[in-house]
Amino acid sequence: MIRRDALARLPVRAALPALREALDGAGTAVLCAPPGTGKTTLVPLDLAGLTGTGPARRVLVAEPRRIAARAAARRMAWLLGERVGETVGFTVRGERRVGPRTAVEVVTTGVLLQRVQRDPELAGVDVVVLDECHERHLDADTCAAFLLDVRETLRPELRLVAASATTDAEGWARLLGSPRAPVVEAAGVSHPVETVWAPPERPVRPPHGMRVDPAQLAHVASVVRRALREQSGDVLCFLPGVGEIGRVAGQLAGVEAEVLQVHGRAPAEVQDAVLAGSEGSARRVVLATSVAESSLTVPGVRVVVDSGLARVPRMDHARGLSALATVRASQAAARQRAGRAGREAPGVAYRCWPEAEDGRLPRFPDPEIKVADLTAFALQAACWGDPQAAGLALLDAPPAGALAAAREVLAAVGAVDADGRATGRGIRMARLGLHPRLGRALLDGAREIGVRRAAEVVALLSEEPPRAYGDDLAAAWRTARRGGDAYAARWRQEARRLEAVAGEADGDTKAGAGAGADADAGLIAALAFPERVARARGGGGFLMASGTGAELGGEGSALREASWLAVAVADRPVAAASARVRLAAVIDEATARAAAGALFSSGEEVHWSDGDVVARSVTRLGAIELSSRPLGAPDPALLRAAVAEGLRREGIGLLRWSAGAQAVRQRMAFLHREVGAPWPEVSDAALLERVEEWLGVELDRARRRADLERVDAGQALARLLPWASGEAARFEELAPERIEVPSGSRIRLDYGGEQPVLAVKLQELFGWQSSPRVAGGRVPVLVHLLSPAGRPAAVTADLASFWREGYRAVRAELRGRYPKHPWPEDPSTAEPTRHTSARLRRG
Repeated sequence: MIRRDALARLPVRAALPALREALDGAGTAVLCAPPGTGKTTLVPLDLAGLTGTGPARRVLVAEPRRIAARAAARRMAWLLGERVGETVGFTVRGERRVGPRTAVEVVTTGVLLQRVQRDPELAGVDVVVLDECHERHLDADTCAAFLLDVRETLRPELRLVAASATTDAEGWARLLGSPRAPVVEAAGVSHPVETVWAPPERPVRPPHGMRVDPAQLAHVASVVRRALREQSGDVLCFLPGVGEIGRVAGQLAGVEAEVLQVHGRAPAEVQDAVLAGSEGSARRVVLATSVAESSLTVPGVRVVVDSGLARVPRMDHARGLSALATVRASQAAARQRAGRAGREAPGVAYRCWPEAEDGRLPRFPDPEIKVADLTAFALQAACWGDPQAAGLALLDAPPAGALAAAREVLAAVGAVDADGRATGRGIRMARLGLHPRLGRALLDGAREIGVRRAAEVVALLSEEPPRAYGDDLAAAWRTARRGGDAYAARWRQEARRLEAVAGEADGDTKAGAGAGADADAGLIAALAFPERVARARGGGGFLMASGTGAELGGEGSALREASWLAVAVADRPVAAASARVRLAAVIDEATARAAAGALFSSGEEVHWSDGDVVARSVTRLGAIELSSRPLGAPDPALLRAAVAEGLRREGIGLLRWSAGAQAVRQRMAFLHREVGAPWPEVSDAALLERVEEWLGVELDRARRRADLERVDAGQALARLLPWASGEAARFEELAPERIEVPSGSRIRLDYGGEQPVLAVKLQELFGWQSSPRVAGGRVPVLVHLLSPAGRPAAVTADLASFWREGYRAVRAELRGRYPKHPWPEDPSTAEPTRHTSARLRRG
């Protein structure tokens, strides 16, 4: 029997007429409704015609998480007075509860992607509701893009609702309609929530990778204890992940409350107990991940303790590692979390960070499409027929570099062809409901070791085993097989699912014979992550084929003696040069070569090393050198490139820069600065960029540092002069090396400063009426006038002015010091000389 009293209390009811009108008109709508209003439960029932309004329709509701999908289906079935699987059902990976009368089916966004790929028309479905779309999960964004394509090309009558728990709906409105889809807002019934700032007394280290400072977790536990003392009602505490939930739960031992843990891996009975609420008077402390922000309602909560942390997917393209990372939660997430305390009555939210930091938090979480590994997305797009994702209606375009890297992975595992189109193998992989890497491992591994064994190892890789299982994948496999914990139960269920879908996806799969747990686990891990096969380099360190170093964690790891590893899971410790291996399997070189065959290369390598050219014939597996031998007669082009590499690495100071060579370079730099084209730039960077142009002959002859040190840089540099235009012939005219002064001496110009300098004894310039100029008369020469002993006496760029105004003072100062030299009263008409007065008189 329908619980109409409960339905009537849901605030979203007031918005239903506007929502139905929007869908009847535009066919799409954005529904904004705060948590607790009934958008996840009443709206699908109403759109399906199950509440007595409107025609009967079949409705699909897509949730971002399995726990939310199951909870939503249970809640809707309860509102109808039925059991799940009758009018309301759900389908998540590995579990399906629907019947012939099911009108509302709740699925995860991953399941919906698979369904749309298999049946783009979604036959029999009238309405699709994308719930919690504000969270910007990649699967949800992809589903929306595919469904909009379906509406435009195949089924314009298909209705589409984007349901958001926030009011930031404009982007979705523009995406779903032209110019925008209708936005329907439902008011929530919220109670006031007091904010209590509860930062740690001492600084804690910020999160990095998966690591959270233990001091931060101890502080969160202390705040939970404080909240239990100061407030009434149940406490909901937000933590980033399962590991942190377990550690805080351990620190809450002895509190006068039942401590429960809610996350995607929690047993179904625990999830049900939390969502059903407390039946007695005992208080509860619910430790939850972000799954409880908006997807789930936890009854009885009056207090929220927010750690301020969240766990999100990240891709480190430089190291080729994708993993979850711990980050500061956004302002939007903090608002969502705090709001859970005011769902049923006034509440309190304890925030475990300083109030001054709140404004510096990001406003919204990063869309996954901007930061996550895009390999699975790229395969979905390729299977949809749009490998570049250029025609997909997405709120944010995928980063070009990340998408290109994803397509490289797909090409390496045979999922796409040279044009990026999905191959038959790629289509089979997409239907497995796995990351394409794991799909490759399952399909190829099944042929080698049998489908059951391959499925079991892949199931271990699809959900990382608990830390207690250790870092040895084969040992973890054995532990899971005999284990009775919640993880082992989920693992067995997933292994059975994979065994079934692998057989459906690949009819040629044979029941291969395994070589033993260690070898089989290593093969599957290597097939999934070929660029992470790694060879030992001593001291517990390894080099992966990707070029990234890897270190084992504990001293007691059974993997330390291995010569080769297949690394399944690695993360990025703070300030570490190498990745840290968290899960790997022992392999041999033959397995590494077989799994990572696409990375195998053999050829001549000629490069600069320690002041010499090293020429070898080398075989490699990615960055791992397998073998090498010296080359007697390397390719001259490779030799030339290696010497050029040495110059670029160590600088042009390797050449012989005589005083004359430095002078030529300074003159060329002067003309480039003052005249410009066609005179070339001769800075270090410019010369290194054109090194093969002006050092071509010398590069062909050089083999080592000593050969370069014999090169006359000035002679080589002259090749850059503008010979083709004929301007090179004017080099001496525009930037003369020397200038003849009135005494007949030819004095060298210094071009090392901002202005050319002529340093000459004062008596040699008698009779010169004006200062010389260079660069075609553009630039005056700065004259440094020297005493007869060659010491500076005056500086001028205007010689005529000096004779009139400055000479008299210089003459008075130096005449007595140098009486043997001429000091005429009118130097502008005197005879220039390099000699003394007596010498002048003798002629």
